[in-house]
Amino acid sequence: MPLETWRVWPSREALSREARTGARRALAWLTRTLTLGGLLWAAIAEARGWPSVGLVAGALCGFGAAGAVLWAYFRTTLEHRLWPSVGLLAVLVGGGFVAHAAGSGFAAAALWFGSTVVAMGRLPLFAALPMAVAALTAYGVMQGSDNALTGVLTSAGIVLVGYVSRLDSEARGNTQRLLVQERAARKAEAESAALAERARIAREIHDVLAHSLSAQAVHLEAARMLIERGAEREEVLRRVIDARRMAREGLAETRQALSALRGEMAPVEEFLRELVSIEGAGLELAGESRALPAEAGLAVRRVAQEAMTNVRKHAPGAKVDLRLEYRPEEVELVVRDSGGRRPVDNSLEASGAGYGLRGMRERAELLGGALDAGPAEEGFVVRLRVPA
Repeated sequence: MPLETWRVWPSREALSREARTGARRALAWLTRTLTLGGLLWAAIAEARGWPSVGLVAGALCGFGAAGAVLWAYFRTTLEHRLWPSVGLLAVLVGGGFVAHAAGSGFAAAALWFGSTVVAMGRLPLFAALPMAVAALTAYGVMQGSDNALTGVLTSAGIVLVGYVSRLDSEARGNTQRLLVQERAARKAEAESAALAERARIAREIHDVLAHSLSAQAVHLEAARMLIERGAEREEVLRRVIDARRMAREGLAETRQALSALRGEMAPVEEFLRELVSIEGAGLELAGESRALPAEAGLAVRRVAQEAMTNVRKHAPGAKVDLRLEYRPEEVELVVRDSGGRRPVDNSLEASGAGYGLRGMRERAELLGGALDAGPAEEGFVVRLRVPA
């Protein structure tokens, strides 16, 4: 047995009663009550003849004092205070000598055996064994025995009872610790899930607003420039109508985002067809079409929207082509633009939060996929791959 094992206290969970169920506590109290009652009756019955009032009172006082010392011993061992615990246990062992001198050998044996059991159950082994040996030696010397083997076997049995009680308490304490850790883990998991859901909602809100509001800003800015140049009323009105249309589409996208959060989404291909029809882009489908998991489908939608938004902001007038390819274990979306030929309005370029590419990349990595974005020979390319 390692040296450290001899120095270790039983855990606080093992020494306390918190790990015990209500039924176990009730059974423990019933057992103690019956045991103390039996010991008291046996101690009184040792007296010959009818017990006197003084004898009964003395027995009650003795058992009360032993109970108080035992309660204090339980408290000091719970606090892992070694020397006060050893001192109180020595008082119990000494109480056995007092009981023996008073003519109650049964009460003396109960104190010595009880001291052995609680020493083995609640003290470090390096202190428990000497106290157990002292108590059992007192029993053997004071009580005497014609059969030494019987005394040795009785002493070994009492030590074994105490050690088994220690192991049972430790097992119960370990169970309590595991239960506390499991509850803490569940709480942390719930908090983590709540934070992840908040982050997901934040990404959806950012993506919807970045797509719809930036488009409205483009049309409204164009309307402002037309007004400043004194353009025809019909041309300005067309820009305002386009801005209103984008606002309506933004509301529709918000509803779609809420539906996606509830797990209710239209097929990805249908969404992309609607998107390219609005933006005037091209769409190519490759591979065998199939339903995508909710998170993968949502990632494809949002990356397509964000890529189109970036084209409007940074490359107005560019030709845009989308390609969605179904592969055996993943789906790939490629958004490629030809590069804008119109001058970029810096005020529009500065609109939005500025975290579009970063948000798209984080979304892909959360799903175990990847996103690459950068300039190509002509224009800019965004490539998304997610497991599906």
